[in-house]
Amino acid sequence: MEIERPDGRSPNQLRPLACSRSILHRAHGSATWSQGDTKVVAAVYGPKAGTRKNENPEKASFEVVWKPKTGQIGKAEREYEMILKRTLESICIRSIYPNTTTSVIVQVVHDDGALLPCAINAACAALVDAGIPLRHLAVAICCSVADNGYIFLDPNKQEEEKMKAFSYLVFPNLNVSVLPERSTQKGGEPTAHGIITSVTHGAMSVDDYLHCLERGRAVSARLSEFLRKNIEPKSSSESSKAG
Repeated sequence: MEIERPDGRSPNQLRPLACSRSILHRAHGSATWSQGDTKVVAAVYGPKAGTRKNENPEKASFEVVWKPKTGQIGKAEREYEMILKRTLESICIRSIYPNTTTSVIVQVVHDDGALLPCAINAACAALVDAGIPLRHLAVAICCSVADNGYIFLDPNKQEEEKMKAFSYLVFPNLNVSVLPERSTQKGGEPTAHGIITSVTHGAMSVDDYLHCLERGRAVSARLSEFLRKNIEPKSSSESSKAG
């Protein structure tokens, strides 16, 4: 049975998507990503010589700085920085620019729900814009579980506040390589049907989580297609800016 949402969407329907690249002239790469009224700007600076403290100098290092729309950064934003950092490290080929640091700045323009997935999508597009070598692209989605057990994709702020639990899921898109030659996949790295990042808030059953994975994986194909359309004009004709 179809359940109508406050904004009229079906449970599997995403909010309108928008993505733009190269919007900041002083950054090596930049992008905006919007889903409905949620909008995030991501900027990439680097790679710059030298790694951060406690980082392996034989691999490229990443730092993520989260800037909320207003106020000071808090515990939730620090968690977002950590999740985003680990996600980006997993999709980047860190052996190509060893002993360097790439900074990713995330600026929240407006938060109307599913903020972290929007930030991950924006950061991925910005990395492509900067010419950072990637194993594959990644797309993120939020899947929420209501008290009645129904699963809703891409909740807005109003829906998030009423949900008993939700998951942020990041899936790889191995159909697109940012490098001319595909890198060799090593043990432990995601496959075409795998998952890169999974963060769950609230209490949900195993069945609920598996249903979220199923719904998220299905919609990731649509997100990947949208992302490809926004990066192909440049990635196919421009050489790496990072070089």
